[in-house]
Amino acid sequence: MTKLFANFAKDESGATAIEYGLIAAGIGVAIVTVVGEVGTELTTMFTTVKTGLQ
Repeated sequence: MTKLFANFAKDESGATAIEYGLIAAGIGVAIVTVVGEVGTELTTMFTTVKTGLQ
């Protein structure tokens, strides 16, 4: 039983999975932020072109 608890305490695979999850979440937030900013800039650009053509 003691050996089982010792092996459980040494196992770091769960911590690694959590770290990868946090990295993936950070990348996801960065992508959403960049896409949102690009979308706003595109909307502004198309509005300027539309106004110029009228």
